Amino acid sequence: MLFGRGAAYDGVVSGRLFLVGTPIGNLEDITLRALRVLREADLVAAEDTRHTGRLLAHYQIRKPLLSYHEFNEAQRARELVERLRNGQSVALVSDAGMPVISDPGMRLVRAAASADIPIETVPGPSAVTMSVALAGVGDGRFLFYGFLPPKPTKRKKILTELAPLPYSLVFFESPFRVVAALRDLEEAFGERTAVVGRELTKKFEQVLRGSIGQLREKLESQRVKGEITIVVEGARD
Repeated sequence: MLFGRGAAYDGVVSGRLFLVGTPIGNLEDITLRALRVLREADLVAAEDTRHTGRLLAHYQIRKPLLSYHEFNEAQRARELVERLRNGQSVALVSDAGMPVISDPGMRLVRAAASADIPIETVPGPSAVTMSVALAGVGDGRFLFYGFLPPKPTKRKKILTELAPLPYSLVFFESPFRVVAALRDLEEAFGERTAVVGRELTKKFEQVLRGSIGQLREKLESQRVKGEITIVVEGARD
């Protein structure tokens, strides 16, 4: 039975790439469909095989794992496309959330699409939409930037360019740079309302609300750990 590109199909078939969303913290945040695809796929390509191995073990799923990360992406994309052409089904996962979104996978998606290989998304948790919902700022429109540059000069330049936009802005940030990023945000954006989410869905989840300056002061007095998401309200008319 043949399925055209983009056709909906709720089962695993040979030669199909699945982009599978996985929990960003709480292991219960995984869909029944994601579990079935992971069980039925021929191969799971994972950003960190040890991390994904723990997830699969939790749900008693035993599948071959292949590492797919930013340092081997070019080579692995070619290898995986060849496997897909040979009829294998491949589930691509990142360490957390949806693959490709600030995580490896774009090169594989492009290569699979160019080879006319069917690609199917298996939706799951996303720190982006979760943070926007939690923040409660703006009018629902938002722009997701991803990780800001680590170098202060480049980071400040980008923030200056983003400052006039009327949309809420969503950033990922390292716990080691979050205070510096908030300091630069304060300089570029002024005292706008912002929300910092840390370790979302995990045991030590923390959500901080206030002006950018207030959040910077709070985090300066803490030893910040874990994954960080920042949501800042857009420019007002």
